[in-house]
Amino acid sequence: MKSGIDSIKAALLVLCTWLATAGTAAAAGPAGHWDIGLYGNLFGSREYQVWVPANYQATQPMPMPLLLVLHGCVTGPNLMGEASGFNEVADTEGFIVVYPRQNVTANPARCWNWQLPINQARGSGEASILAGIVENVKADYSVDPRRVYVTGISAGGAMTSIMLACYSDVFAAGAVHAGGMYKGATTVSGSAYALLAGSIYSPDSNGRLAWQCSGSPQPRPLPVLVFHGSADATVNPVNGQQAVRQFLQTNDLADDGVDNDSVKYVPTSTFNGQVPGGRAYTVDTYTYGGRTLVQHYVVHGMGHAWSGSQSGLPFTDPNGPDATLITWVFLKDHLR
Repeated sequence: MKSGIDSIKAALLVLCTWLATAGTAAAAGPAGHWDIGLYGNLFGSREYQVWVPANYQATQPMPMPLLLVLHGCVTGPNLMGEASGFNEVADTEGFIVVYPRQNVTANPARCWNWQLPINQARGSGEASILAGIVENVKADYSVDPRRVYVTGISAGGAMTSIMLACYSDVFAAGAVHAGGMYKGATTVSGSAYALLAGSIYSPDSNGRLAWQCSGSPQPRPLPVLVFHGSADATVNPVNGQQAVRQFLQTNDLADDGVDNDSVKYVPTSTFNGQVPGGRAYTVDTYTYGGRTLVQHYVVHGMGHAWSGSQSGLPFTDPNGPDATLITWVFLKDHLR
């Protein structure tokens, strides 16, 4: 069994290997392509875009993993794909990427409405629409149902927490970037306060609510990566800390159905890293039973941004560690 620090070093080795080979692979082979879809239910409809990687074959014997990516405000699938670079990683690693688009009629700034109770329950609101999109893509493509993941940034990060909480039977793991915990707010005014100063709610109490939203399953570990900039003035970094604690509480209940502190809010290991010529970062790893349950990246001096993006787009920071590769390395080995 590897320690948390050994796991991080192993992940860094994977990242270096990927960086050494990805450029050659991209130059030598074709890129994937976009498909467009639409899903609707009683709560509304949403368009979505599917990045089908270059090596995808509908008849391939080994189905591919699927990654649901939730954009932040004032953006959409194309910009999210460009900012994150997930499509290029998907072409090399072999997984399908799904980008839902929030309607301007649902939110004028195209934010996911994570703070509304209707969207914080299983089978309800935007959560049900996103879950339906996943099921649509699973039906239309060759997808491994054991390897379905979710990630997002900002409002999409907060929505990621909802999807992990309420659909833990669908997602094997997830990553919350510059977002917050499940039910960090339940009103519009409460969300404004949470963004400014953190949620007024207890992460431990919300951890139980998250476990209950999926029907109080046991045992079902829910591995989560949390990524946040220490200088985030849009979503206070305390929201990242609360998300860590909330998902540790959810995992504490998930292992045996009892709140007995079997999963503790104490890092198993801490790793301090430095991007050459860029930002320093700290990684706290929380393990239980020989597996990583939660990993918390704090990028020192970074604001509200996707870390490591070289796109030059707003809300990206090229000087941080590569959040895209780190996210995929974290997610890829988890099975539901």
